[in-house]
Amino acid sequence: MPDINELQDFATQVRRDILRQVHKVNSGHPGGSLGCTEFFTALYKVVMKHNTNFDMDAKEEDLFFLSNGHISPVYYSVLARTGYFPVEELNTFRLIDSRLQGHPTTHEGLPGIRIASGSLGQGMSVAIGAAQTKKLNKDKNLVFSLHGDGELQEGQNWEAIMYAAGNNVDNLIATVDLNGQQIDGSTETVLPLGNLRDKFEAFGWDVLDIKDGNDIQQVIDGLNDAKERTGKGKPVCVLMHTVMGHGVDFMMHTHAWHGKAPNDEQLETALNQNPETIGDY
Repeated sequence: MPDINELQDFATQVRRDILRQVHKVNSGHPGGSLGCTEFFTALYKVVMKHNTNFDMDAKEEDLFFLSNGHISPVYYSVLARTGYFPVEELNTFRLIDSRLQGHPTTHEGLPGIRIASGSLGQGMSVAIGAAQTKKLNKDKNLVFSLHGDGELQEGQNWEAIMYAAGNNVDNLIATVDLNGQQIDGSTETVLPLGNLRDKFEAFGWDVLDIKDGNDIQQVIDGLNDAKERTGKGKPVCVLMHTVMGHGVDFMMHTHAWHGKAPNDEQLETALNQNPETIGDY
């Protein structure tokens, strides 16, 4: 396992990748990507058992599904920097005929991507199906998923959440990114989510909180706690509190950078706040 300083250096480099990807094409979603950098770093570098020799069957390894597919820049960066495909391919983000589309797709066969995602609300159902498949195959590995908080305004989630508990899908860990922001404003303004802990528990889930989802050690500890809770009859929900745009001061705590790319001057400012640690592409 890398030490905490190595993980923080990795996360800083991922932030640079996010910023440079969206700047190059003046398109993409930096806010949520920056906020979930520690989650992806912890998941792929420490917590999840995965194999860069990618195949869709994924026997005897853990699975991850990104439901809020618009935060693809962080996903692509971490996949590349953990060996799924060349880091240099990040240069092709959102270009015509690229494997790195704005929302992840499967038709080009990008290693690490198992579903097309970004039609919000669908990832929970897919993750549950994959978790049940592992149970049927007597595969003891786990299924992880990530969801936006605003995404939970989609009704399909709650049907799936009810189904997972009703069918004892206890090899699933679903993390909700609680940054309180969505494209049109705060979640509280657009459509209040209420008490998500009470809601998930009422639906029969085991729920835990990560108080600071931008602290790598807290994320590692929280996800490992979640792993300990699997296999006990209930699906597990992790409520992870993050800051949209974390790591770039002018992007933090606002929905304004949900889907907006920095200009040249803003990019330079943001990169200066996240010095190169591993090597740009």
